[in-house]
Amino acid sequence: MPFYPGPGLGGHCIPLDPFYLSWKAAEHGQWARFVELAGEINTSMPRWVVAKVAEALNGDSKAVKGSRILVLGLAYKANIDDDRESPSYEIIERLQESGARVDYCDPFFPVTPKTRKRELGMKSVAMDGALWRGYDAVVVSTAHDLFKDPALFEGLPLVVDTRNLVAGLFPGGGGPRRVVKA
Repeated sequence: MPFYPGPGLGGHCIPLDPFYLSWKAAEHGQWARFVELAGEINTSMPRWVVAKVAEALNGDSKAVKGSRILVLGLAYKANIDDDRESPSYEIIERLQESGARVDYCDPFFPVTPKTRKRELGMKSVAMDGALWRGYDAVVVSTAHDLFKDPALFEGLPLVVDTRNLVAGLFPGGGGPRRVVKA
């Protein structure tokens, strides 16, 4: 089975079911330490991504506070309209808490849906490279096929790519001024 790491886990089962397994193992006197470690790592990924964004902006002599940041994708995985437990929400919230002005783009979610945990009240920005160039940083959180258009990334000042989406788009050069893999 392929493994595609990213900014954290989402969906209806993978982020939750292993903890049930761990709890059930404990009921029988067993310790599922690797399950718990994986859970700790997975739940810390959005914080790690935000730290990478801050580090990348610092490299451009900018602070997160006051920066305009665009997050690409609310869905928890590519090409679906399912945002359950998506790490994108935590990334957006943590960036906002750090003082960033955050927008998102996801053609599957024209507005942020109200979830059991949050209500952001945001609208998706257009898939328009010229518009995106007005952001200090673009964070690739979900690798939708619709985001694989090189014209969207041409001339962007900074892309923090959690999905390795941008690397293959510019084999001959060009593209964003700087790409940071996260």
